Amino acid sequence: MQVRETEFPGLKIIEPRVFQDDRGFFLESFNARVFEEWKLPVAFVQDNHAYSKGIGVLRGLHYQAPPVAQSKLIWVTRGEVLDVVVDIRKGSPTFGRWTKFHLSAENFMRLFVPAGFAHGYLTLTEHTEFMYKVDAPYAPETEGGIRWDDPDLGITWPKVWQGQGPVLSAKDTRQPRFQDLESPFTFPVDKE
Repeated sequence: MQVRETEFPGLKIIEPRVFQDDRGFFLESFNARVFEEWKLPVAFVQDNHAYSKGIGVLRGLHYQAPPVAQSKLIWVTRGEVLDVVVDIRKGSPTFGRWTKFHLSAENFMRLFVPAGFAHGYLTLTEHTEFMYKVDAPYAPETEGGIRWDDPDLGITWPKVWQGQGPVLSAKDTRQPRFQDLESPFTFPVDKE
């Protein structure tokens, strides 16, 4: 398993060793020892599995605030997504900036997204399955978000959807703009 830094402090790309032959493949999805070596949280408490039926389903941009802020280990087991994170940690050198990654069942790439990022993804294929581990339980009372199309952020989403825009939840159509965000995170984020 190879762990690579990004320009965003704490955000890591994880590439597992994949053993493939004519039967299929084998890989380690998570290895606590590797995470300990990289000083990443290893106390994951919940695994989540999301299925999106069509192309152009957009989920996000979401975060969970302290005292139950979540770090995530994310990957795709079927299909492909454009995954986007926004640094919302006040005082971070990358505060207010975003970056994107293509995650797919074919590239096996994982992302470790620390607490203090808003996160979302757009499905690029039909029948997409998205997996993630979190290190704090789901707490709806601490949910927050940012508009996916915030003009101040200027995220460049590919226009893969049919019609007027991506398929969104009712909640995601009402998320506030980044300029109105009262971020609950300060860099570095203290999870304790």
